[in-house]
Amino acid sequence: MGKNTLWIVLGLVVVLVLMVFSAFVGTFNNLQVMDESVTSNWAQVENQLKRRNDLIPNLVETVKGYAKHESTVFTNIADARSKLSGAMNSQNVKEVAKSTGELNGALSRLLLIVERYPELKADKQFIGLQDELAGTENRIAVARRDYNESVKALNARIRTFPTNIVAALSGIKAREYFEVSEAEKAVPAVKF
Repeated sequence: MGKNTLWIVLGLVVVLVLMVFSAFVGTFNNLQVMDESVTSNWAQVENQLKRRNDLIPNLVETVKGYAKHESTVFTNIADARSKLSGAMNSQNVKEVAKSTGELNGALSRLLLIVERYPELKADKQFIGLQDELAGTENRIAVARRDYNESVKALNARIRTFPTNIVAALSGIKAREYFEVSEAEKAVPAVKF
């Protein structure tokens, strides 16, 4: 083997190592961006859940003025809000989803009470709060969708080869979806 052949082989090895390193760095950077996107989208879900949590006391106080004897519902809402706040602090997606379902159930019971008080349904403050809550629910749905889409993209990317090797080396793991609970999937019974 001549001196020129040795230099050619060495050059090819260097080029090959640079290509592999370059692919690794590109994949690593892409995973970092995707992981940050998931984190950012989760922050938006939390922001909207907090917004809803902040609106609920005003809604409850307005209803309390009309329905003083419905204390069990008010207590259930306060407990559900507290659980949701604790779950959001823990950063546990499953606990947040479970607590959100409990709060949604408590709010449904509150809205059933509202049906019994026609003068409350006509109250301008209540109508404004209800509209704001409905808008927040839409924002939560959008934030949840965006979060789940970014989780889907990250999780799918992590499952592919050789990205799974880069993800394992860099410590990026699959994320959990923010799924709707079985109670929220159930179709409510509507009675006229």
